[in-house]
Amino acid sequence: MKVYLFLLIFVLAPFVIITIFRKYKVAKAIGTVIMAYAVGVLLSFVFSFTDFLSAIEFESLSKIQSLIMSVSVSLAIPLMLFSSDYKKWLKALPKAVLTLCMGIVAIVAAVLVSFFLFKNSGIPELYKVGGMMTAFYTGGTMNFSAVSGALKTDGTIITLTLTSEMVIMFVLLVFLTAGGYKLFRWILPFKDEHHVSIAGDASAAQIKDLEDYERMLTKKVFPKTMLGFLLSLAFLAVGAGLSILLTGTLNEVIVLLTITTLAIAASFSEKIRNLPKTFELGMFFILIFSVIVASLFDVSKLDSSALTIFLFVLCITLSSFVIHCILCWFTKVPGDLFTVSHIALLCSPPFIPPLVAAMGNRKVLISGITIGLVGYAIGNYFGLAMAGLLKLF
Repeated sequence: MKVYLFLLIFVLAPFVIITIFRKYKVAKAIGTVIMAYAVGVLLSFVFSFTDFLSAIEFESLSKIQSLIMSVSVSLAIPLMLFSSDYKKWLKALPKAVLTLCMGIVAIVAAVLVSFFLFKNSGIPELYKVGGMMTAFYTGGTMNFSAVSGALKTDGTIITLTLTSEMVIMFVLLVFLTAGGYKLFRWILPFKDEHHVSIAGDASAAQIKDLEDYERMLTKKVFPKTMLGFLLSLAFLAVGAGLSILLTGTLNEVIVLLTITTLAIAASFSEKIRNLPKTFELGMFFILIFSVIVASLFDVSKLDSSALTIFLFVLCITLSSFVIHCILCWFTKVPGDLFTVSHIALLCSPPFIPPLVAAMGNRKVLISGITIGLVGYAIGNYFGLAMAGLLKLF
């Protein structure tokens, strides 16, 4: 019964957040994503510091959380891509590929620099941590888990590394979605002439407010929005079916690649592209994801023994940002493209839509998701290769 209570909170929280967002100017300044993170963090305190759930209930809830996160993101991505005019993005792909390559170089360089700085810090099997972080920051949690298992890393080291990364990423994402992205617009003020409006013939004023939840439930709008939802659900079913057919199980990479490809193809249809409020419905699922992912923080594991690992991960994160930003400055990459590309590598595709919504620039949505998906494919290779290289030292 307690598990169902938390599930109800996960589903109802976005409704409350959207209602507050619509009614109060302060909430609009904060943003729906940050409010969702805040709700999740409050829930994480309940999970960490009380005996509200038994061990069996907590394990059951964790499995359901993982399932909801996967489904919500899989539904959100097509819905948020339907309104995109992908034909106008084709010219921007070379710049996105360049940004991706520079991001990978920056992450590899950051891990190498951080390794030598912390070589004598006392972190057990530091080369394994370096390999895991390389996998994480090019591919995400999936690659991190795969590489840590392949390297037979101690469970405590895995937990401390992952918890440190989650805390740092949480602060970073809050900073960026709260307006920190403007810093990189100032550092990288370059304009990309190929990044034109993705909203068809809509004017800039019409697409300025990306989260316009007004009239979503009216008789005229709601049925058309539901057509987009059903189409997104169908894409998810196709992706899941293809994954099972090819691998015998649900593979996140195959599912995400399938639904993204199908959504891009669907966006070429003017009828689908003009379905109302699909972006906002996608944001609703992203808010569910945001509440749950923030609720996964376990601050009880951040004791004094984790400080050195925390500083090591922090050094990799900050130095990768600096190196990537410098490379983008020399190649005149726009600030928004730099921001989404780096976050796509550090956090993986599911974190791109809420960041794009906060930035108010859907033009970089495809680039961010594509870069993140490429990261999924290469993360294991880079992680294991980095661990092997660092072991030599």
